[in-house]
Amino acid sequence: MNDGSNFESTVATLGAIVVFVLFGLVPICLLVSLVYFILTLPIRRKERARLFLDLLEMGLDEGRSAESAIEAAASTQDRSLGNRFDRLGEYLRQGLSLGRALDHVPYLLPPRIVGMLRTGERIGDIRKVLPACRLLLRDGVSQVRGALNYLIVLAFVITPFSAAVPIYLRIKVIPSYQQVFQGMSEGSEPPAFTRMIFASSSWLTLIQLLLLLTLWLALLFYAGGPRIRQGVSALLGNREWIWPWTWRRIQRDFSAMLGVLLDAGVPEAEAVRMAGEATASPKVMRRAEEVCRKLKQGMRLPEALQELDKSGELPWRLTNALRQGKGFLQALTGWHEALDARAFQLEQSAAQVTTSALVLVNGVIVACIVIAVFLALVNLLNQAVLW
Repeated sequence: MNDGSNFESTVATLGAIVVFVLFGLVPICLLVSLVYFILTLPIRRKERARLFLDLLEMGLDEGRSAESAIEAAASTQDRSLGNRFDRLGEYLRQGLSLGRALDHVPYLLPPRIVGMLRTGERIGDIRKVLPACRLLLRDGVSQVRGALNYLIVLAFVITPFSAAVPIYLRIKVIPSYQQVFQGMSEGSEPPAFTRMIFASSSWLTLIQLLLLLTLWLALLFYAGGPRIRQGVSALLGNREWIWPWTWRRIQRDFSAMLGVLLDAGVPEAEAVRMAGEATASPKVMRRAEEVCRKLKQGMRLPEALQELDKSGELPWRLTNALRQGKGFLQALTGWHEALDARAFQLEQSAAQVTTSALVLVNGVIVACIVIAVFLALVNLLNQAVLW
């Protein structure tokens, strides 16, 4: 008899363990894996670009052309760069140049790096644009840090839970509570604050859902990367929606490419135009055309560049470099570092302000509901004591 009961107890324990693993542990592991996958997307994009640039530079150091260097790397069938890298090797074997082959394999590299490499082809020396390409690879760290500390945690944990609380209260708690209060208060009304919150509970729930939707859209932009941004730009008629920190980084990339081109001896107007195209930004390209127009009118390059830098630091640094006639990229190094630091500061500040505001709004909404409920309870207790 005891053996039978022990066997049933063992089976029940094993069954509970299996249920916990299947319906508790496995979903948690899948959710953690999904969060990790989304969180590391920018870093993995940058690492793929860094590996590509390393392979390209190694091939150039061995005396190969850019096309043969990448084609040789793709022929190894290494999976580090994925299927798109293999497709790029196939296009190169067909005789396409590196720039044209990259056009046939979108999203293998960030659009700005593709633009810089294409500019390097146009000046006849891709090696010269590699330092400018590597500047862009710093951006992923800031994006991941902001998402890790704030947005991802809120998107998956805090905000859905806090949005679910008012919905549950609206559907289940408040109707039952109103019936109980009406039955016990003998016709008297709840406090004014309680009536206001109960009447506007649908609006509070809608606000919570809108906040949740906004945060998930931000997560979609974060995970989608260049593909999502280009799709939105196309929907807006090729108009860009540029965040302040993104603008600082675009300025950095433009400045770096301009320094490279001027060091290579490219005429000023052509250097400005090519640097604008290398950023892959329609807004910068339009402003670069305006700078070129001013140069053709006889304006000096530092004054014409006020169109792209209102602070005046880029023109000032270029003025010093123009006196020497060389070393433009080196003269602009401090400007690039300052732009990097400013972009990092703006991005992290935006993440903190956004998440703090979301927490405060959610806390105020939940607090209003709780206060409304307890005010009514206090009113009932007061009536009971007086009675």
